[in-house]
Amino acid sequence: MYFTDRGIEELSERRGEETITMDWLAERLRDFVDLNPEFEVPVERLATWLARLDDDDED
Repeated sequence: MYFTDRGIEELSERRGEETITMDWLAERLRDFVDLNPEFEVPVERLATWLARLDDDDED
């Protein structure tokens, strides 16, 4: 298990039953970056990756 998996596991255990919207998630990511500007690039990469998950491969 990667160190980061602990946070993911906690998220799943504590909030796994909830249904959220993408707007809610986007707002929480903005809040997080506002409080932790040093994480702007990784959060931006995660958001872009999530946004493009269903894109067809261009290969």
